[in-house]
Amino acid sequence: MSFHVRRKEREITDPEELRQVLKATKYVTVALCMDGEPYLVALSHGYDEAKNCLYFHCAAEGKKLVYAKANPNVWGQAVLDFVVTEDCRYSYTSVHFQGKVSFITGLTEKRHAMEVLVRQVSLKPEEKLAKIMPERLEKITMGRIDIAYMSGKKRQSPKIQS
Repeated sequence: MSFHVRRKEREITDPEELRQVLKATKYVTVALCMDGEPYLVALSHGYDEAKNCLYFHCAAEGKKLVYAKANPNVWGQAVLDFVVTEDCRYSYTSVHFQGKVSFITGLTEKRHAMEVLVRQVSLKPEEKLAKIMPERLEKITMGRIDIAYMSGKKRQSPKIQS
């Protein structure tokens, strides 16, 4: 089944603009499914443009891991600039993506993933990264979402009359 953006004037077709949204947001919402039961979770993330993937970290156990290991296919969303005016008009930029989750075991990729994540979400990334020692990194659960498809939509900010 194929869908398209109904309001073509709002569709984002520039791949660079789609990537910029994933680089600018601090978290994404990801939908997972297992045995016909959906599960929605927010993840802080780092977007690796060169690999077209999102990195995230999580606890070593829990619902997110159970769902992701049962079915690695995910659908996610990143949203920027949600503004509501007095007359209930809003502006936004959203990117939807489809991909597969995998979990990282190698220290080299874990280190890279953590650097991408921390640089995107931390106010003082170098300070934070200096504290991550290899023995600590071994214990961290890191995931990667390899993005296979992206689409986007935006509505420009409305003009407000004064």
